[in-house]
Amino acid sequence: QVQVVESGGGLVQPGGSLRLSCTASGSSFSAYTMAWYRQASGKEREFVARISQTGTTAYAESAKGRFTASRDNAKNTVYLQMDSLQVEDTAVYYCNAWYYGIDSWGQGTQVTVST
Repeated sequence: QVQVVESGGGLVQPGGSLRLSCTASGSSFSAYTMAWYRQASGKEREFVARISQTGTTAYAESAKGRFTASRDNAKNTVYLQMDSLQVEDTAVYYCNAWYYGIDSWGQGTQVTVST
């Protein structure tokens, strides 16, 4: 099991920005596919963004144009830059590491968008 830890959540006003970080253990980090998911209160967990070993990204429609995933393999870290945040972005954000068919999840970090 890969150990995954998210950070960077907090309270932000609509239109503001946050950058989430996720660090995953292991010497094979560069081979992990990393992804971000979120779960709002009372709702299902949903896909937000994914970044491959080569840095190729994919985004949920709701995130396109506003969120940017990136990775720094030297730091075993992936990031999610979130701009133009909206109230509906409020959720617990989870980091996922995929490696040879095995998913590992972090504990989540709360993002609240509110005035």
